[in-house]
Amino acid sequence: MSDPTATQDLIKGADDASPVAVRNGQRGLWRDTWDILKRRKIFWVSLVMLVVFLLMAAFPSLFTHKDPEYATLAKSMELPSADAWFGYDLQGRDVYARAVYGARTSIIVGVLATLATVLLGGVTGVLAAYFGRWLDAVISRVGEMFLGLPYVLGAIIILGTVAPAQSNPGKATIMAVVIIVLALLGWPILMRIARSAVIQAKHQDYVQAARALGAGPLRIIFKHLLPNSLAPILVYSTITIGSYIGAEATLSLLGIGLRSPVISWGIAIADHASYIRTAPHAMFFPAGFLSLCVLTFVMLGEAVRDALDPKLR
Repeated sequence: MSDPTATQDLIKGADDASPVAVRNGQRGLWRDTWDILKRRKIFWVSLVMLVVFLLMAAFPSLFTHKDPEYATLAKSMELPSADAWFGYDLQGRDVYARAVYGARTSIIVGVLATLATVLLGGVTGVLAAYFGRWLDAVISRVGEMFLGLPYVLGAIIILGTVAPAQSNPGKATIMAVVIIVLALLGWPILMRIARSAVIQAKHQDYVQAARALGAGPLRIIFKHLLPNSLAPILVYSTITIGSYIGAEATLSLLGIGLRSPVISWGIAIADHASYIRTAPHAMFFPAGFLSLCVLTFVMLGEAVRDALDPKLR
């Protein structure tokens, strides 16, 4: 009859054999990644830009004292001046103030949609890879159905049904619907990434040893598979935040995404796209903020990818 204490010690020994474990002064994956990142200029540039955008989203009053909703029709489409650095929009509202306050909505949508995608795609990918067989087949086929649906067409169908343009939902409802739609249309890619990473990890010796010593599925998944599969998921998630911010602007431009009274860069672009020749400043500056924010997340994701990929070191 086996000793339960001895069995637990053996399982712990298998845990310590995991590559992400750091024992007896050994350097872990994340320590190596940080050592590489802190030597890369692109990482620091993107990190500084990210901090600026996060501060802008969390504390917009630090960047402007003007009310983004205050409108003076007499100043409609006035050009940039000392009084209004980015000029005024069609309704006479300060473009700079709306660009600053628009950061909060755009970043919240991008981050929450990415978190929902990671949760949905990550869970389904891990389950498909670990249990395999019929569950893997079902999840993979469902994912392929979503991948076969064109992104914009899928968003038009879902948003047009759930929150049609003639409806008047509240701010939270509008944002929630857009976040859910982005996650529903984006989860299959992350599911495939998580599935591939877990399949590769579950055949490693330390996983086989833990399974042979009696470790249960939950212990193997959370102690071994997830920690050793986080790198590709982290890289994709970082880049996806920027992609979703751009996707939100695209949907808003098509008239099926966010809408007033929500303030976002996408709405500012959509409201003034038809005035690009007569008053380009009303669209140019929000579009510039949007482009810089997307570029920030893309650069950060690229820097993390280069640091985590041994082939690129």
